Amino acid sequence: MSYDLIVIGGGPAGYVAAIRAGQLGKKVACVEMERAGGTCLNWGCIPTKALLKNAELYHTLTHKAKEFGLSFDNLQYDWTNVVKRSRDVSGRLAGGIEFLLKKNKVDYVKGFGSIIDGKHVEVTAQDGTKQVLETANVIISTGCKSRDLPGLPFSESVISSKEAMILPTQPKELVIIGAGAIGVEFAYIYNAFGTKVTIIEMMPNLLPVEDDEVGAELGKSFKKAGVNILTNTKVIGTKDHGQSVTITVENSKGTQEIVAEKCLVAIGVLPVLPGGQQPALTDRGYIAVGDRYETNIPGVYAVGDISGPPWLAHTASFEAVQCVEGLFVEGHTPKKVGNFPGCTYCHPQVASVGKTERALKEEGVDYKVGKFPFQAIGKAQASGETEGFVKLLFGKEHGELLGAHIIGDNATELIAEMGLALELEVTTDEIHDTIHAHPTLAEAIHEATLDADGHAIHF
Repeated sequence: MSYDLIVIGGGPAGYVAAIRAGQLGKKVACVEMERAGGTCLNWGCIPTKALLKNAELYHTLTHKAKEFGLSFDNLQYDWTNVVKRSRDVSGRLAGGIEFLLKKNKVDYVKGFGSIIDGKHVEVTAQDGTKQVLETANVIISTGCKSRDLPGLPFSESVISSKEAMILPTQPKELVIIGAGAIGVEFAYIYNAFGTKVTIIEMMPNLLPVEDDEVGAELGKSFKKAGVNILTNTKVIGTKDHGQSVTITVENSKGTQEIVAEKCLVAIGVLPVLPGGQQPALTDRGYIAVGDRYETNIPGVYAVGDISGPPWLAHTASFEAVQCVEGLFVEGHTPKKVGNFPGCTYCHPQVASVGKTERALKEEGVDYKVGKFPFQAIGKAQASGETEGFVKLLFGKEHGELLGAHIIGDNATELIAEMGLALELEVTTDEIHDTIHAHPTLAEAIHEATLDADGHAIHF
């Protein structure tokens, strides 16, 4: 059997590429070692959000019940069922993806994919049997895995995000190395359930890629919740004792040792390459691609995390559609990722799109800032979620939106409006003239825009 396209990898890049090609009437196979959905659906985005919802609910009941007029005795949680709910959510969605592949007549082939050449892919099943599939095109979307810390390999006590979401027993202490999105999300989850959490980060703030004010605000919130935060701190020594770890750190206060039952290493990711013939790689080990997502092997393309940052499910899916339409839609010129939202789902949530204030200063761009606190928003007060703010950056001369940064309840939902505004080069005047419903959290976007011109109404 010959295919128009074989996709190696079934994550947000791979299954989207396969489905889109199927929609275009092409004969497609998707090769995947595990369940459809990849890391995002099975071991990343989705199960962690389920855990975060559990943690947020438990935190609300233990810290805000009186405020909401609620009272109860002997509130407890079952850690096993907390984890089970997360796995059940992933399982249902993985089944849904497999249904969509079938609906679009995509052959789902379980096994490890290896590239023989641009026209042939070898698939090795779990039992060791092999088959060779013929195709006109190949897309590699094999993604990434967690990066370990040099000198501290993963073990029973040193874990990645995958193990962190399925620990059979909740640890009494957890030290997290790295304060990116993964690090702070797990810090929130475990702290909410009573684990003593320490975060170690080399940079000055949590979420170093975000705007400095946002990272600082999240740090204040976490400290208030009892998380031990060590920023501007280097790891200078590690020891895995088997049932615990000792991490030696250094900062302006000197050196100290942190002992914990578990250590979560959240310092980044490594590419997962297919077998067989290897495409040319970048100097960081990712697959090098051209303007149409092509590799140096004729007929072989690569999309998603395997081709480098930003390592996000939504950008991976975008690339997948662009690549497939470039292959099969006459006259289509594939686009590369431009503006994209970054979202972190701890509480308060963090979301952003476009430039940070730090970047605009480095680039010498004249800009103005509009900022508005959720504390002054009626819906936030009514919901009991008043932490955080909206911060918008506009060009000083023309008033065009340059960047949007939100920390607070539902920030990851609110950012969509700002992504569209950035893509359409919307100005302060146009946001001024857009009526935002009352009472909503989105009013903070309107008020922050007014603030950029010095006439916010409610603050």
